[in-house]
Amino acid sequence: MKRSSSKSKECTYNAEDGYVRMFLRGRPVTIHVPDQQRDGFSLDQKVALPEKKLKLQWVYGYRGRDCRCNLYLLPTGEIVYFNASVVVLYNTEEQQQRHYLGHNDDVKCLSVHPDMVTIATGQVAGNSKDGKLLAPHVRIWDSVSLNTLHVIGMGAFDRAVTCVSFSKSNGGSFLCAVDDANDHILSVWNWQKEKQLAEVKCSNDSVLAAVFHPMDTNLIVTCGKSHINFWTMEGNSLTKRQGLFEKHEKPKYVLCVAFAENGDAITGDSSGNLYIWAKGGNRISQVVSGAHEGGIFSVCVLKDGTMVSGGGKDRKVALWDRNYRKQAEMEVGESLGPVRALAEGKPGELFVGTTKNAIVRAAFPDTLTPIVQGHTDELWGLDVHPSMDQFVTCSQDKQVHLWDTSTHQPLWSKTVEDPARSAGFHPSGAVLAVGTMTGRWLVLDTDTRDLVSMHTDGNEIISNVKYSPDGNFLAVASHDNFVYIYAVSENGKKYSRVGKCTGHSSFVTHLDWSADSQYLVTNSGDYEILFWEAFSGKHVTNMDTVRNLEWATSTCTLSFNAFGIWPDGADGTDINAVCRSHDGSLMASADDFGKVQLFSFPCSQPRAPSHEYGGHSSHVTNVAFLHDDSHLISTGGKDTSILQWVVA
Repeated sequence: MKRSSSKSKECTYNAEDGYVRMFLRGRPVTIHVPDQQRDGFSLDQKVALPEKKLKLQWVYGYRGRDCRCNLYLLPTGEIVYFNASVVVLYNTEEQQQRHYLGHNDDVKCLSVHPDMVTIATGQVAGNSKDGKLLAPHVRIWDSVSLNTLHVIGMGAFDRAVTCVSFSKSNGGSFLCAVDDANDHILSVWNWQKEKQLAEVKCSNDSVLAAVFHPMDTNLIVTCGKSHINFWTMEGNSLTKRQGLFEKHEKPKYVLCVAFAENGDAITGDSSGNLYIWAKGGNRISQVVSGAHEGGIFSVCVLKDGTMVSGGGKDRKVALWDRNYRKQAEMEVGESLGPVRALAEGKPGELFVGTTKNAIVRAAFPDTLTPIVQGHTDELWGLDVHPSMDQFVTCSQDKQVHLWDTSTHQPLWSKTVEDPARSAGFHPSGAVLAVGTMTGRWLVLDTDTRDLVSMHTDGNEIISNVKYSPDGNFLAVASHDNFVYIYAVSENGKKYSRVGKCTGHSSFVTHLDWSADSQYLVTNSGDYEILFWEAFSGKHVTNMDTVRNLEWATSTCTLSFNAFGIWPDGADGTDINAVCRSHDGSLMASADDFGKVQLFSFPCSQPRAPSHEYGGHSSHVTNVAFLHDDSHLISTGGKDTSILQWVVA
């Protein structure tokens, strides 16, 4: 990102007329100062850092949609997996999470060392605030202390590290990794010395798994699109033998590989077949054809030598004896999705990760309990319940979830007809409005989740739905440049349109109500700040009418109380959301660099200081304080994650 010249990034204050002028990418933005702050106001006043800080308490969701082999049980009783740039250690018995926060962008792969304490995780290339590329790399860390032990491959990997695996037979002193370069480079490292031992072009096609043979330190198996390769390491060279399918059907994808007690390799493929490859060889010695309908995404050999396999299309988890005879099977519900990863839990128990970003605790014959749930597509919609420890999220996956912040589970979930973008509770908490990507918006009963009302305004994204503080109006902000005003009656059950705010020349991004429910303020994509009479939708141009209004919320990214959130040289799209705490002491922002920032409120000095928190990957899309300010909730866009922070 280029810095604009010094002139354009300086804020100016016009004391006579009472306004601050700031610049976003060289465009002037005029912000009017309330009368009571005009007298002593100066741009040079120092602002203190907030006394309170955030601590990550809970990560909702799991990355199953496009990652595999990323769910394991540790001896501590915690399951380990990742979402966004956080690696989660979740004790399901005690309902506690710990978090490894060493990564600065999406984690894509994970391996547990044979000592069951040391963990390796690989990440994608990221972008820093100043536009620099953050190199993809592998971090090796201690799962008890959460200390980083080694960082490997800075500058050695291209795009992302997609597979990582510790060796098993030599005490786990080697680590292999595959990156996302065109040739998918396979490399082997002595991780304690942080030294690369060997590398080779693995395949032009995607590589889905790379694992050391459990009995042979010098043998690595990789598989992926239309291939399985057996690599032998001698000195610093890797030689390949391709797996031969001979008379057997060659699958489009070999999706997963595991090892039987006797050292045979077992693969699951996109045709639903299990192939057994005799130890040390590259030929098929046994076939279980049609083990699943559709692909087999995961195979896991259990401690007792039996095996489970997980199906995509059929969503089935099957149990096999040592001779590959099926003993039992159970089906994961459609709402939770196809099986992506399998991990052995306590005796008789399994953990199942799914492509719909859920984790299920399972036991044969048919016990399936979801313990982690999340969204599966871009996530923007968030609002907090006016009086309870609950919040709502809605996403382009057409799911609306009402979450309980203490159990961390959805109280309910509802599928709507269109991809969802925004959400807002009625002040009574009895109903909530949901805006979609298509111009349609709907109202749900928060107790029964029944559809109460449905309307369409334009055919563009509804970026914002907000009830007035008195509950008598609803403002619906659209990417068609308009805000539609509805009168609300019967405690949120009935709606009639009373006004339309016309005057923005770009899409409406944010809006706030005045505390007396009489006025609205809006921001737009071209950095305009406009004011409106709520009941008529009339544009208010006389600043004296609105300059001193008290605002019920502060979610506009451009306002006198928030302009200090903008970093130097920022583009007006760099900050996606802000939110003021209910007690008026804090302001949080969500930015394009994966960060949540915490400021003191009001935030009306240029480039105010903040505490900065990572955990999301690229775009953080929304932030909101719970009704009692005890927690902050933040949402990630493409990473689909929801993070819950303690404010203390």
